[in-house]
Amino acid sequence: MINVTLVGTGGMVPLPGRYLASCHIEYNGKAILVDCGEGTQISLQKGKLSLNKIDTILFTHCHADHVTGLPGLLLTIGNNGRTDPINIIAPRGSAKIINSLLVVCGYLPFEVKIAELHDTKSQEFNQIGLKITSIPLKHHINCLGYSFELNLKPHFQPEKAKTLNIPVKLWRLLHGGDEVVVDDKTITPDMVLGSPRKPIKISYVTDTRPVKLINEVVKDSDLFICEGMYGNDEMFDSAVAKMHMIFSEAANISLNANVKELWLTHFSPSMPNPEEYKKFAENIFANTIIGKDLMSKKLSSP
Repeated sequence: MINVTLVGTGGMVPLPGRYLASCHIEYNGKAILVDCGEGTQISLQKGKLSLNKIDTILFTHCHADHVTGLPGLLLTIGNNGRTDPINIIAPRGSAKIINSLLVVCGYLPFEVKIAELHDTKSQEFNQIGLKITSIPLKHHINCLGYSFELNLKPHFQPEKAKTLNIPVKLWRLLHGGDEVVVDDKTITPDMVLGSPRKPIKISYVTDTRPVKLINEVVKDSDLFICEGMYGNDEMFDSAVAKMHMIFSEAANISLNANVKELWLTHFSPSMPNPEEYKKFAENIFANTIIGKDLMSKKLSSP
């Protein structure tokens, strides 16, 4: 089971009651934090999301509203006694900026490991048991979205195991992918497992114009979290100039990529009540939800 929480839903500057866009993804006792703007750690603590579970911080890009909460977050984690390393992964060219932010932290009791990703092609890597695919985006600086997949083992079929007279003590080995020998016969996992299962998939995209690669990577996501900087279609020219998206563009991506559910986030401070513009997305993609700080969802396999 994966638990996804919108830590904040604002863009540019935080507002009373709306922190800057950030997302917390927890699986198997560890967490990934996507972006860490000013005030992120306050919202995390309001939501009772354990800071010590954060294993990896992914940055979409290094504009201030996405990174300036990092020193405070790391210092708080350090004051809680953490000694395990924290991984930071960000687009090419980000390490210099991140290291500059770390200067104000002084001493931290844990290592901060920084890695950069290509900004022109997708990369796949694994963190906390999830397969992650980066999505190069179109913004004023190098920017990435991310897609997260939890691969699910096929269901174990006890009736098949019983037919083959496999002792119960060996079932776990077979479900884990190991072969076993019973009565001098080799039993392979495919003999007792069901059909392949669709992964649980979550995608997160912000601060970009629509690009073809978004549709390709987020395709079939169970949950697609996407920026909606502006709600009204009349704001299209502003969105183009500032390299952001309007609600209807996020909705069109959702429709074309066959996602199950769209959460809109990263709202302009000029739009204090995004719900007023929900129809611009909902008329295109019915299962649209306007994101709110600390909104959460558990995704589990059927």
